[in-house]
Amino acid sequence: QVQLVESGGGLVQAGGSLRLSCAASGLRFSIYTMAWFRQAPGKEREFVAARGRSDGFLKYVDSVKGRFTISRDNTKNTVYLQMNSLKPEDTAVYYCAADRLGAGSTDAREYDYWGQGTQVTVSS
Repeated sequence: QVQLVESGGGLVQAGGSLRLSCAASGLRFSIYTMAWFRQAPGKEREFVAARGRSDGFLKYVDSVKGRFTISRDNTKNTVYLQMNSLKPEDTAVYYCAADRLGAGSTDAREYDYWGQGTQVTVSS
C-alpha cells in the first residue's frame, strides 16, 4: 500500500520560513517524479514545484521561484519543500504527489498518489 505522509506545516509570520517533508512508502520512490501542490480555501489545487527522478529536473510555479526549493533524498524516500520569505498568499493546504510517468506535469490529474496534506498559514 502506497503512503505519502506530509509534515512540517504550521503558522508562521510573513517573511518567515518553513520546511515541509513528505515521507513515501510502498513504492519504488526513486523512479517517481515528486511534486508539491497547494490548495487555498475556495480555490483549485495549484502546482507548486516538481523534482524529477534520478535526473533531478526542477520545475516551479512562477509565484514561488527564488523563495521555495524542492529537494529529495532517495535514500530516505523523502521529498522536501523549503519555503522562505513566506507571504500571506502562500497560505494553503500543501500536498505532495507522486507521478510514475515522471513527466513533471503541472496537472494534478497526472499524479498517481497523494498525501493527506499539511496546513501552512502565513500571517501578515
